[in-house]
Amino acid sequence: MDVFGNALNDQFKTGQPEILWLNNSYDEPEEMPVDIFFRKEDEMPDIELEAMDLCEGRVLDVGGGAGSHSLILQERGFDVIALDISDTAVEIMKSRGLKQVVKADIYTYSGEKFDTLLFLMNGIGLTGTLEGFRRFLEHAKTLLNEDGQLLFDSSDISYLYEEMEKPTDKYFGEVSYQYAYRGETGEWFNWLYIDPFTLKKIAKECGWECHLLFDTGEDQYLAEMRISRS
Repeated sequence: MDVFGNALNDQFKTGQPEILWLNNSYDEPEEMPVDIFFRKEDEMPDIELEAMDLCEGRVLDVGGGAGSHSLILQERGFDVIALDISDTAVEIMKSRGLKQVVKADIYTYSGEKFDTLLFLMNGIGLTGTLEGFRRFLEHAKTLLNEDGQLLFDSSDISYLYEEMEKPTDKYFGEVSYQYAYRGETGEWFNWLYIDPFTLKKIAKECGWECHLLFDTGEDQYLAEMRISRS
């Protein structure tokens, strides 16, 4: 059941979706505004604009959603492919004018090489866990051209635990979410927020160089990673 895709489709077709709720494993349900997935360039935050400015060569936009970032890159002349696992999202992106859209899971997607792997709006979270992130880093090496880069934003969510204890059975940035829309609920899925210290440690262990390029001052940052040559 593509609950998230249904919300995207209502926003795309009518501009008046019902409330999309995001249930989570750490607090009360949150309302997620669906229109943010259809933003224009002048509506995007600096961290996303900076990431798009840093894109190089051939780009794979992972978790393309409604395609807003890919559309901007396409307009700038980039050879960009938007990838998503949602049939509905894929159709919306095509309808919005994206020339290259692929329905696939990033863990099984192969056969193409890119200069930039782009994950925005905390998109690297789809790796789910620290172990999932490690597995992804190994797979990403097969998708990048020489000197290619992995670009993504993430957040340090330590602040969530200022009034409650951090979990002892897992990394504190591993959380779970579930979409609820129009009386339907989707499957629970894992999501990862990784703090900069842990990110740099794992990057080094997995053979990557990692640089933090932008910090919002609100626990969110932009990272660039390249395969280490040493």
